[in-house]
Amino acid sequence: MTKRHAAFKESHVSNWQLLLFLSHSHRSFSHVTAKSIMATWQPQPQGLSDLLQLLKEAVNPNASQTAITEKLEYFNKVPDYNSYLVYILTQMPQEDAYTRTLAGLNLKNNIRTYFNTIPPPVMDYVKECCVQHIGEPDSSVRKAVGLVITAIVTRGQVHNWPQILQILMEKLDSGDTNLIEGAFDTLRKICEDSPRDLDQDIDGIRPLNYMIPKFISFFDNPNPKLRVHAIAATNQFIMMRSQSLMINIEQFVNALFSRASDAEPEVRRHICSALVMLLEVRPDTLIPQLPNVVEYMIFSTQDMDEQVALEACEFWLAFAEQDDLRENLRPYLPRVIPVLLAGMVYSEMDLLTLGGDEDDAHIEDSEQDIKPRFHRAAVVEHEHTTAATNAEPAKKQPSGGDGEDDEDDDDEDDFDDDEFYDEWNLRKCSAAALDVLATAFEGDLVKILLPLLKEQLFHEDWKHRECGILALGAAAEGGMDEVAPHLPDLVPYLVRNLNDPKPLVRSITCWALSRYARWCVDVLATPDGRKLFFEPVVEGLLKRALDNNKRVQEAACSAFATLEEEATLELVPYLQPILMNLSAAFSKYQHKNLLILYDALGTLAENVGPALAEPAYIELLMPPLIQKWQEVTDNDTDLFPLLECLTSVSTALGVHFKPFAEPVFTRCVNLVYKTLEGCQLAALDPTLDQPDKDFMIVALDLLSGIVQGLNTSVESLVASARPSLVQLLSMCINDPVPEVRQSSYALLGDLAISCFEHVRSVLPQFLPHLLEQVDPTFEHVSVCNNAAWAAGEIALQWKQEIQPYVEALLQRLFPLVLNQETPRTLLENTAITIGRLGFVCPTVVAPHLELFIHSWLQALNDIRDNEEKESAFNGLCEMIKVNPQGVVKEILFFCSAVANFQTITPHLHEAFGNILVGYKNMFGAEQWEQALTTLPPQTRKVLAERYGM
Repeated sequence: MTKRHAAFKESHVSNWQLLLFLSHSHRSFSHVTAKSIMATWQPQPQGLSDLLQLLKEAVNPNASQTAITEKLEYFNKVPDYNSYLVYILTQMPQEDAYTRTLAGLNLKNNIRTYFNTIPPPVMDYVKECCVQHIGEPDSSVRKAVGLVITAIVTRGQVHNWPQILQILMEKLDSGDTNLIEGAFDTLRKICEDSPRDLDQDIDGIRPLNYMIPKFISFFDNPNPKLRVHAIAATNQFIMMRSQSLMINIEQFVNALFSRASDAEPEVRRHICSALVMLLEVRPDTLIPQLPNVVEYMIFSTQDMDEQVALEACEFWLAFAEQDDLRENLRPYLPRVIPVLLAGMVYSEMDLLTLGGDEDDAHIEDSEQDIKPRFHRAAVVEHEHTTAATNAEPAKKQPSGGDGEDDEDDDDEDDFDDDEFYDEWNLRKCSAAALDVLATAFEGDLVKILLPLLKEQLFHEDWKHRECGILALGAAAEGGMDEVAPHLPDLVPYLVRNLNDPKPLVRSITCWALSRYARWCVDVLATPDGRKLFFEPVVEGLLKRALDNNKRVQEAACSAFATLEEEATLELVPYLQPILMNLSAAFSKYQHKNLLILYDALGTLAENVGPALAEPAYIELLMPPLIQKWQEVTDNDTDLFPLLECLTSVSTALGVHFKPFAEPVFTRCVNLVYKTLEGCQLAALDPTLDQPDKDFMIVALDLLSGIVQGLNTSVESLVASARPSLVQLLSMCINDPVPEVRQSSYALLGDLAISCFEHVRSVLPQFLPHLLEQVDPTFEHVSVCNNAAWAAGEIALQWKQEIQPYVEALLQRLFPLVLNQETPRTLLENTAITIGRLGFVCPTVVAPHLELFIHSWLQALNDIRDNEEKESAFNGLCEMIKVNPQGVVKEILFFCSAVANFQTITPHLHEAFGNILVGYKNMFGAEQWEQALTTLPPQTRKVLAERYGM
């Protein structure tokens, strides 16, 4: 059904006229029982005629949707309206099937929307009519009847109409084919919509206990429609491990195997689906027949019906994720990999669906091309010693959302790119399966794949070459060690393919190069690595970023952003050509790719940092960004990626952003104000829409970036802001949306660092709210993280004035630092804040040292040396002065932490030295030396060289 057919259109019949006719009939329900409803109720002829006329005219594509919606809402005020609809659906065989079906679909929608307001007599009448017409001769009418019954069961819940299940099950034994198909189709829909309602006792009986065996008995039915219904209905209960299915699991699996070679593709598709789900939840049922199952799935992945092949292909994804079973698949890899490779070749239907095989950079994007944009609020985190580069630590990066640890944030699905259009298809599934299998089997899979790739990569048909490049990229993560020896040949091959005449080859090549970006950076350490590999890749991707095909532009820009993340400061010598190309893209890109360009520029700023702050670079970068900033309106969601980009740029440029800061700062303050004002107006007037708070969140994050970048130079902007930024912040920190609070506390911490005097006076008002957000229950992890970090920054500035709040803060911070489940970033910020509180109020914190010292040292063990880590250890030194006994049990861990510092200020070095001497005197020279012998040799060496220990 198209949207225009799902509702009534305008009619020459007036609302009041139809309402009058329909209302007259309502009186007939007043004194009848449910049992006699069907025999008693009759529609008013004129009202029925007018309603039929509306239904017949509803197919007019020029009908006003707004007017249709209003009329539907108006009709639903009539108590008998749904009686008329079911009457047309079931009692008027003389009408055309389309009109009757349309009446049924509107009835179904009404039941779903207005279930609780439909009078019981009307609902009983609907039930009676539908039950008596489950076996309607016309299939579309029959399906509509089933949809109405399903809607009643779903909205009213199974236990309120359990009789319908018995009625439908009894009809499966009928000799009437239409009746059996109608009943089974309805049962299947109920199973799909209400599986958990069915899997429970109703009046002491569990419906599935008698339904599932009956369904299984239909697996061998000669009617293919009934076989499909039976398997599809039963499949609904696999993933939920229904007790009723589990007690019949052997019969179920055997029945599936018996239909493995069914001539009906839909049956085979549902069998494959069942086997995939069984592999996930009850693999033990497949183990006895695993070789046969694998053989069947290899065969089915090559099925001529693509939907069957797609369902079978899911099996390899599921198999690779089963740790206990995975090894059973290893012997079959030589047969599975070629099948997956074949599935990755573009089909003609794929190419028809994709389009875009031409120069289209000049063609404006349609709105459907552009995915909705959502902003991710900032979270404060730290750089670790395991990081790949020596770049300065980034203070704020996107958060995956509350409850997620930063180390668990995976990159977006590599197969969600537009090379693999949004619909999940065999090509996309095959590539994803190859990727997962390469990760699971690593080198073993790649050894099988590489000989096959040679044929594909040098194939005459571009579609096979494209498939080979896709497979090469898919194997990158798990098979890097095996592929690496071949990359000196493969990377130049890929660079050459950046110039292939086919846009789809150029775009997939960009993506494949991004998968090997880490290798391209690693080879910089070799004599010719820069000239032979790194520079050609940089140059090739920049060239393709200005391609005349939009898909290639997107792939190149995304790939270059990945390279930026891997190369970081290695890109500094190439900033001039990089910025020239990316700036030129502003005048070439259409709407969709502009959003990706913002991301590439923001990622560049994050990874090269202050190196971007050269006048020549600023001249290339800022004019197009400011032009876009001026063009985009305050209610355009394009602001999200643009502001995210500017946040990174402002932080990287630091004080050099000041010439651009005032209008940007003012607009962000106004965005926050307008959003808060809109919320207040909507609270007073329910008819008003709530404003999109993402505008406020992204503005708060950019304000943080400007404050961070300008540091103390931002003071004049904060002082002149109207309305007051600090006053707005007092409302934002209490906002019900967690992401708003998350960004607000990040900004509060930055303001405390850069212009503390502007927040000093409001801290007594802010601190009680901040305390509430430091929540050990992990309800909103990112909010808690930023609030805990802000508390530490405030402590450093407020010094001993924070003492009235310290004990309350500690009672919330200690459970976080002691809990092994605390996400890493939150754990680190918690430890740093405890250290800072100890620095300014050592007498309050030091008595608790023995409680938290082990977890505290562990939390900071992997953080790179920086000012924040040093301030925390300065606090520890102050606390040890007050309570040296508090660290005695962890003295060796403390010694290791001291030795781990690579970059240390004279002040902290002196403090460490004094403390070590103090403990040596406390223990006595002999016991001290004996204790140190248990430390690793390198640690002892550092302590001896630096501190004479």
